Amino acid sequence: MAKKRASITDLAQQLNVSVSTVSRALSGHRTISEATTRRVVTLAKEMGYQPNNLAAGLRRGRSNMLGVVVPHIDGNFFSQVVKGIEAAASKAGYHVLICQSNENVAHERENLETLMNAQVDGILVSLSRTTREFRHFDKVRKRDIPLVFFDRILEGHDVSAVVIDDRAGGYRATKHLLEQGYRRIAHFGGPQHLNIYKHRRQGYEDALREHGLPVAEELVCICDMKMEDGSAGMRQFLQLPQPPDAVFSASDFTLVGALEVLKEHGLRVPEDVGLVGFSNELFSRLTEPKLTSIDQHCELLGRSATHLLLQTMEEQGQHLPPRHVVLQPNLCVRASSLRTGTAATASVRPETIK
Repeated sequence: MAKKRASITDLAQQLNVSVSTVSRALSGHRTISEATTRRVVTLAKEMGYQPNNLAAGLRRGRSNMLGVVVPHIDGNFFSQVVKGIEAAASKAGYHVLICQSNENVAHERENLETLMNAQVDGILVSLSRTTREFRHFDKVRKRDIPLVFFDRILEGHDVSAVVIDDRAGGYRATKHLLEQGYRRIAHFGGPQHLNIYKHRRQGYEDALREHGLPVAEELVCICDMKMEDGSAGMRQFLQLPQPPDAVFSASDFTLVGALEVLKEHGLRVPEDVGLVGFSNELFSRLTEPKLTSIDQHCELLGRSATHLLLQTMEEQGQHLPPRHVVLQPNLCVRASSLRTGTAATASVRPETIK
């Protein structure tokens, strides 16, 4: 059986003083004599007493805790975003309670209930892939808990959020492939009700149209952005009468699946097919060849989202309109998209960040 944690009431009973006297002594209140303070502090150490900061915070009307809901923390992106969130929160004197929805809207609802029951002071959310409605977030708003979204938001809802300019990222990725001489560029995209995948596809289409190329629907594969989706999608692309000579994927995970299939078919990357991904996962530097990818400044995204949430908390009750912070992505150029012998290759070095 676990040993009962010593409470401030236990200290008061042992010393035959009031709870308020113990509380003041532990906080160094000058109305308590030095002798009494010494007795309280000594007994607290002997009994292993630790203050319940959460209870104390709640008595003051705050928990000093921020809630975070993410789809998952495997992979580099969300783990680095959380790192940025924790750094900014800690600097401001807050602890962080992290929940994973595992890309499941039902789990996302449960996560929000957990955080509201924990009486967090504010909540940061990146939506699950299966979230299509907003009602569970209205419940958070009704409780007047400040709410800020990051990375993934639902189209058509005006909310405070910190996002990457995904359209610019999709455009830069596709333009880079076009500059390398590729012309029949396929696209792996995620669920289009989420901003990130919709905007990345828009950027892809923008670059094609700018170069006078049609958007071929047979070269667009909308999927769940898993590695196996990339494998299945690449097999379908290779069965086309005119297979693609390049792929821009809205996820590095999907791109790895595509890379495996290309190798199975004896196709060379980048000579036969060029590849560009999104998110700059750590493994993108470990594949052969290394994958060109869009970097999203993960830690900066996490810090920026936390700063916006803290600002929203400070302004609570002022009924200010939602605010958007948009960060610019960079293109990390590596071997998977650099065609030897093209004019463009000479001006772009691997690992160049644009």
